[in-house]
Amino acid sequence: MKEPIVKLCGNRSLSDLSKTSSSKATHLGFIFVKRTKRYVRPEQVGRWLKEVRPGQKLVGVFVDPTISEIDEVLRFVPLDVIQLHGSETVGTLLSVKEATGLPVWKVIHHQQDGEKQMEIFQGVADGYVIDSRVKGAHGGTGVRFDWEAIPGYKTMAADQGVPFLIAGGVNPDNVGELLEFEPDGIDLSSGSETNEQKDIGKIQRIMKEVERNVTSIS
Repeated sequence: MKEPIVKLCGNRSLSDLSKTSSSKATHLGFIFVKRTKRYVRPEQVGRWLKEVRPGQKLVGVFVDPTISEIDEVLRFVPLDVIQLHGSETVGTLLSVKEATGLPVWKVIHHQQDGEKQMEIFQGVADGYVIDSRVKGAHGGTGVRFDWEAIPGYKTMAADQGVPFLIAGGVNPDNVGELLEFEPDGIDLSSGSETNEQKDIGKIQRIMKEVERNVTSIS
């Protein structure tokens, strides 16, 4: 198994960013969705990045954004990936890619026709995040879906030649079980936190599990 993408999402303070950037995670995520508890202002993030200078790729999470909202973030934050978490269409993804020149990951909320949802974005999405469907929430719920469905998503992503990450309820206690399904990546927010702050101990446990899994399979 090649080393998976590990995205530590929902960084909401300089302290959070200091902890996640010192880890072996590959991607760090920021939520630019107003009225959510992990929302961060782009200019804040820009200041933190000047202090910490992380080596990881930076992912900006949006829900049904306008191009000007994304542009506003890009003025302050040098994102590597745009992650779209709402009810965006193929047209939205194409517009965002054209406007920014950045890869776009589309979130698919797990449901019976989840793989069909992926089919719609074939050739347009540069990656997928499969998350739990929770009424009234776009993500960050700490609720996991039935991981027995992962092989179907894995096949669809492989057919499209793009990576897929699993989000929703991933934490240090179950990440080993999740990695047995060999997803291309894992995406954690609450699973890397204690009292709504990033927890270096939890992050280290997660990375240890990732390392152990890669070693045991390779």
